[in-house]
Amino acid sequence: MTATTDLTVLSAEAPSLVQSVDWLAIAPVVITAAVGLVVLVADLFLAERHKPALGWISVAGLAAATATLLPLRAGDRATFCLTGDPEACSYVADHFTLVIQFLVLAGALVTALLSVTAVRDTRMPAGEYWFLLLSSAAGAALLPASRDLATLIVALEVASLPAFALVGMRRGDRLSSEAALKFFLSSVTATAVSLMGVSFVYAATGSLHLTQVADRLEDVPGQLDTLAMAGVALTLVGFAFKTAAVPFHFWVPDTYVGAPLPIAGYLSVIGKAVGFTGLILVTVIAFPAYSDIWGPALAVLAALTMTLGNAAALRQSPDRPNSAVRLLAWSSVGQAGYLLVPIAAAAYSGRDQIGSTVAYALMYAAVNLGAFAVAALVARTKPLHRISDYRGLYAERPLAALSLGFFLLCLAGLPPGIIGLFAKVTVFRSAVDAGLGWLAVVMAINVVIALYYYLRWTALLFRTPEGAQTGTRAPWPVAAAIVVTAITAVVLSGAPELILRVTSGSLFAQ
Repeated sequence: MTATTDLTVLSAEAPSLVQSVDWLAIAPVVITAAVGLVVLVADLFLAERHKPALGWISVAGLAAATATLLPLRAGDRATFCLTGDPEACSYVADHFTLVIQFLVLAGALVTALLSVTAVRDTRMPAGEYWFLLLSSAAGAALLPASRDLATLIVALEVASLPAFALVGMRRGDRLSSEAALKFFLSSVTATAVSLMGVSFVYAATGSLHLTQVADRLEDVPGQLDTLAMAGVALTLVGFAFKTAAVPFHFWVPDTYVGAPLPIAGYLSVIGKAVGFTGLILVTVIAFPAYSDIWGPALAVLAALTMTLGNAAALRQSPDRPNSAVRLLAWSSVGQAGYLLVPIAAAAYSGRDQIGSTVAYALMYAAVNLGAFAVAALVARTKPLHRISDYRGLYAERPLAALSLGFFLLCLAGLPPGIIGLFAKVTVFRSAVDAGLGWLAVVMAINVVIALYYYLRWTALLFRTPEGAQTGTRAPWPVAAAIVVTAITAVVLSGAPELILRVTSGSLFAQ
């Protein structure tokens, strides 16, 4: 009787280890992953002629996952929290999480629309393709909500591993296989370095939760300080790779050329979202104590990244095969440099600067996916992907030409692409407010450099076409992707304060 009584007392005093799960908070990730599994299983039983239905199931699943963000808009939910420390949670659905999840899921939805036609025309295995795309999107949606280093790394790899296979999905294509292998080898190396960094941070702090890591890094014992600094530096490597920051950028042009065009667009937007989201979480939440280390490092990386990316894009010859995709690839490297500026500025003037990165990312996602959508349309009749193939596009496809011209002007930051100008001014201001005047000057120079290659491509759209035009009717999913991205860019250019309203103030749960 005494033993039973003692056990009862102990169980009453000990905190419960059973956690409740907020299913609504994790619904966007769970729905995306569940639809991926449904598609994979359905592929086993569907006849070949019914396989296109898998694409539409995936589109519907991504639309449903995006819709579940609406009831979460208050940004006040968290789950998988420590019983002893309710403030330390592994999954937090704050405003930062919701904005990035919207970017990821909406971007994946546009990619799915572009892929419906691409999967059918190139005869890629439908079941595997849609399962891999949904799995990657689920990992990318999980990452912004992750608030411990273990979940961050798992989300990073869930987003990345399917992408390797998607890049190499075109069987028998040497460029595709080479791109997938290069992407895989460089990515796993970066991940291994990051895992070593995480282990060092854990050894120095004894915790993986970002808020606890931040508190304990404020008072690291002297003998562990070097270990902690090494861990901080190494942890940043994997996320810098995903952002395509110099010197972790070398995989970008070959990977984009070898991948199916929808996947190249996906990597340019969602891949970057994964990278800069991870960087934001580990820097401003977990490692603010070492801002004197990662702040200057990211500022230098931002300057190098935008300069090298724009210089390489400037060198693309219009008549070279794949020059259009390569220009978009190098342009995305340059844009990554702009995205890094507010993160570096956060080391000097507080985490509220992060809103500038988020605002720029929202603009970039809409217009860059739109540019890839037009490229996918043009590639149906001109598969060499040359910039010169776009000469006289206005005479052949006026709406597509006008859309691409608008997207390029947004990327350049010129009217009528007001949203591009607005986003660049927002990033520029964050550098000035942080006292990084030299970085603002470098950014201004790079914006001028980028004007040349964006305007050269834009002007080509309206020149007199060479030879007879052989246009075909645009598949409606591709046309829908172009229309959606174009309308989004036009609306944001007319009312840029919409993005400012979303990204102003504190995005993180207090």
